Amino acid sequence: MATIVDLLPKEYGYVVAVFVVYSIMNFWMAMSVGKARKKYNVPYPAMYAEESENKNAKIFNCIQRGHQNSLEMMPSFFAAMLLSGIHHPLIASSIGSLYVVGRFFYFKGYSSGDPSKRLTLGALSFPSMMALIVCAASLAFHLIKRET
Repeated sequence: MATIVDLLPKEYGYVVAVFVVYSIMNFWMAMSVGKARKKYNVPYPAMYAEESENKNAKIFNCIQRGHQNSLEMMPSFFAAMLLSGIHHPLIASSIGSLYVVGRFFYFKGYSSGDPSKRLTLGALSFPSMMALIVCAASLAFHLIKRET
């Protein structure tokens, strides 16, 4: 009896690898926010620092926002990559890798305290996301049009 894993192309392993790398990177971003909380004295449960109460609010808020934005994009990225990888595993894993690189630079740029630096190389993540959505649409088209 074949399992779902047996039905996936062997190259789907690359898609899963990108998923794992992004998950590790997200954990690193979360740890960076935790370190910044201690360094800039922003106690829980406050999501952001108040500029009127904390002279380091801008730098902390940039670090927090860089991670938060990545969290906001994560479900769409995971869904688009995991779905598109079913039909286009090598393309999806390649584009997904570009997305991860873009998100790394997005976070690093944002964490500098100058929000405009998030888009230097971080902007790479946006066309990568769109390309994954196109690949997922290709899967949808393939599934709808296939003969039964």
